[in-house]
Amino acid sequence: MKIQSDGTVHAAGILLMLNAPQQQFLLMRHHDRWDLPKGHCEVGESYLETALRETEEETGIEANEIRIDESFQYEIHYSVTYKKWGDQEFPKTVRYYLGYLESKPKLTLTEHESSQWFDWKPPHTIQTQTIDPLLEAVATHLEYRSAEPLGQ
Repeated sequence: MKIQSDGTVHAAGILLMLNAPQQQFLLMRHHDRWDLPKGHCEVGESYLETALRETEEETGIEANEIRIDESFQYEIHYSVTYKKWGDQEFPKTVRYYLGYLESKPKLTLTEHESSQWFDWKPPHTIQTQTIDPLLEAVATHLEYRSAEPLGQ
């Protein structure tokens, strides 16, 4: 974990989606919750660089296999504590991106017990703190994108 010079913790991740044959998204399983491939920003690293690096480290999916939707970002802010820092709270910002894969990859999991591809059928009720609000934001984004006139 890297604490930024302003005392905050920055992290980033990617919601990975498949469009064919059915629209699906990937979640990773920790022992007690679902999560996305994500992690803490290194000093001097952008959120997007972090998201791509962490995704590759945690899934084996290389950055050049992911097409990032540059018109979508979702940010969440909350406080965290870390064992090595005792009871001290740190503000944390996590920025999520939306990424597309051409086909379902073979995953190499390094930090999670398992993974699952979920069918895209909003609204979703998976995890109320971060996953559900992110999926709601993606659903709104996709609805807006599908309503855009062709050529936009």
